[in-house]
Amino acid sequence: MRRRIVIFVILLLSVVLTGTGAVAYLTFLRPPDNTPADLCAQGGPVTRPRVVAAGASMTQGTLGADWVAALRARPEHRGYEFVNAGINGNTTADLLQRLDADILACRPAAVLLLIGTNDVRNEVALERYRANLSAIIARIQARSTARIAVMSLPPLGEDLDTTINRSLAGYNAAIKEIADRAQVRYLPVHERMADHLRTQGTRQPYAFSFPLAFAIAAQHYLLGRNWDEIARDSGRDLLVDHVHLNDRGGAIVADLASRWLSELPAAF
Repeated sequence: MRRRIVIFVILLLSVVLTGTGAVAYLTFLRPPDNTPADLCAQGGPVTRPRVVAAGASMTQGTLGADWVAALRARPEHRGYEFVNAGINGNTTADLLQRLDADILACRPAAVLLLIGTNDVRNEVALERYRANLSAIIARIQARSTARIAVMSLPPLGEDLDTTINRSLAGYNAAIKEIADRAQVRYLPVHERMADHLRTQGTRQPYAFSFPLAFAIAAQHYLLGRNWDEIARDSGRDLLVDHVHLNDRGGAIVADLASRWLSELPAAF
């Protein structure tokens, strides 16, 4: 009997550890589809106009909705090649450091920037954020002919009146100012999401943690639940874990990006 119990415990632990490792890999370590390393590192011919989406985990799309893949799947954009240059945890300083390899090496026709959530969460000084984002845009403009769109940052938590969202407002104001000055397109992601949350009356304050993110990822990858279901069961409407997007939130980003791409000249 004791031997059977030991074997059962060992098997149970093996299953738990295997599942934990799988969730950790799929959520935090797995690269997205069509990375710059996949498509741009070899310097081969560019057969279709490349659209590079650059940012952090909301762009990488392994924890929450993958809005880059959603854009790639839209029939009206099948003439473009979408590159996912999102990396979990990145700040503007990180993106600036990898700009040449992950954006410019792709010889993009268009660049979508969604970057800054981790700057806000890490309390990067607003002036440092402003300088980094300005430098990113300026370098893309100086070294390519890519059209550029920069997105405002989604809310952190769904209560718009919290301290962190009041701080976030300053970063979004900086994004709008920088976009106007650089004459690039500003996409109002935050504004669309805030309007939606006010309509729904959602008031959950920001309470992100890595254990919460892991638990939510386990529901998705091990139990097969979609991001909207997970968010809804927790009383959230657009965010699965107070930071990352569910499918409804991802659709807002994809719709704004899609509309901008559709407005560009056919041979941009």
